[in-house]
Amino acid sequence: MSGIQGKVVAITGASSGIGEATALHLAERGARLVLGARGADRLNAVVDAIRAKGGTAAGVIVDVTRREDLQRLTDTAVDRFGRLDVLVSNAGTMAVSPFDALRQDDWDAMVATHITGLLNGIGAALPVFRRQRSGQFVNIGSTAAYVVKPPQGVYAATKTAVKALTEGLRQESGPDLRVTLVSPGFTHTGGVGKGASPEVAAAMIRQRDEIAMPPSAVASAIAYAIEQPEGVDVSEIVVRPTVQA
Repeated sequence: MSGIQGKVVAITGASSGIGEATALHLAERGARLVLGARGADRLNAVVDAIRAKGGTAAGVIVDVTRREDLQRLTDTAVDRFGRLDVLVSNAGTMAVSPFDALRQDDWDAMVATHITGLLNGIGAALPVFRRQRSGQFVNIGSTAAYVVKPPQGVYAATKTAVKALTEGLRQESGPDLRVTLVSPGFTHTGGVGKGASPEVAAAMIRQRDEIAMPPSAVASAIAYAIEQPEGVDVSEIVVRPTVQA
């Protein structure tokens, strides 16, 4: 199946930011969506907004660090729509801080979300894709995997892992599956600065408001990868504000 119309797309971290923008964008293009997020209220608001415009969407409460939650997300897609065409692994956290701050709970959260969460998604969706002999993984990385800047060392490390895991999966995927890495630069989302120290958070929010690109830019890049003809795999997209070095 080429294009976006009619494709069944599951998205994690779908209640805000890049995930929400991607859900809205793909719904307008005719995708059938299964949206996962931890917060019921915000997730339901996105689902309701899509349905109000005539789109098709279902919401599932998902914590990507839990294998069973990702399994429930993919099972919902198959049970409701008979298949799953794309999994967008977007859930993330950016609790950056200097190493000397020793915020090890934040380090653990980024590892659990970006690495374990990604692997849980692969574990849930790969058997479905193999049975169908079709499917696409779209994994959300970061330009932090290409240029490491303080105080983003742990965040950059986890996003470097996303890049490596995506490339490894691509090489093993065979001719029937597609695997795409989308690495955004500075994006205007509510998660910027969350969990950081007050000083770091203030600096990040100030920079976000000055230079960050809208989440819709990333959504468009994701859509581009999904809409390619069968047999064409967009392996990697880096999208950043023009002012970002």
